[in-house]
Amino acid sequence: MTEADMDGMPVCNEFFEGVGTAIVTPFKDGDVDYESYRKLVEWQVESGVKAIVVAGTTGEGSTLTIEERDKLTAITKEICKHDAKVIVGTGTNDTRKTLELSLSAQKAGADGLLIVTPYYNKPTQEGLYAHYKYLSERLSKPIVIYNVPSRTGVNIAPETVAKLAQDCKNIVAIKEANPDVNQADEIYRLTNGMEFYIYSGNDDRAFHMCCAGARGVISVASNVIPEQMVKMMNSVLNDDLSTARTIHMKHLELMKVLFMESNPVPVKAALHLMNKIENEFRLPLVPAKSSTVEKLRVVMGELGLLR
Repeated sequence: MTEADMDGMPVCNEFFEGVGTAIVTPFKDGDVDYESYRKLVEWQVESGVKAIVVAGTTGEGSTLTIEERDKLTAITKEICKHDAKVIVGTGTNDTRKTLELSLSAQKAGADGLLIVTPYYNKPTQEGLYAHYKYLSERLSKPIVIYNVPSRTGVNIAPETVAKLAQDCKNIVAIKEANPDVNQADEIYRLTNGMEFYIYSGNDDRAFHMCCAGARGVISVASNVIPEQMVKMMNSVLNDDLSTARTIHMKHLELMKVLFMESNPVPVKAALHLMNKIENEFRLPLVPAKSSTVEKLRVVMGELGLLR
């Protein structure tokens, strides 16, 4: 009997459309700032986002303890209730460690699991398939594959994604952050007709990818502009491309500035400028350079985001 059997929870392939915010994790004096975190999540849900991604790259998940991860998950679930999905980043480069984090997230209330392709090890496509298949057989919650070759050093091929979508009932989506648009197009072609969701993993490509069949974005920018990202995604998904394009172009410079340094360094600086969190990190990350902060100040000021 697998862990999924023991959990007794049915797998549901109905997932979210629109904006999922890859939420930051605020710190204060070295500890998680749960008070500021609650306010951030409440703002996101009030703004209409359809998912909160906890402990992902943006949430500095690699430096959080299991206890911190589970507390953040429980808090997020308490706030989101049925208004937004709670997805937890549980991927590592060790399959068994990923399983441990995933089982813990399930118990803490996660609605889904965001599992990045194993980094550093550089597995083959066969290894990637075996990794996700192993996890799928032992987990009851929906799994979102996360493909971000610029960070992991490995790209999961569209053919591998499609085979996993076909063979594993709880692998329901991919967060695609490969800048090559052909990748997402090919995944769409191979999975069209399946109940499989493609999400843009890059804010500056979200408009384009949703025009080509993606169902939404897992966004960094929505930490700062949740209402605008929600309106853009709702517009493009409802075929109001003119409105969506206008919002995309208006905020494109902000989307780019938020990646002037490694994520989440600029987005935390932006939220600090908005007086929402402390500009604090856990090593090896450090605060943004002054030049990045000044660029953010200018761009955000032009958008009316600073008081």
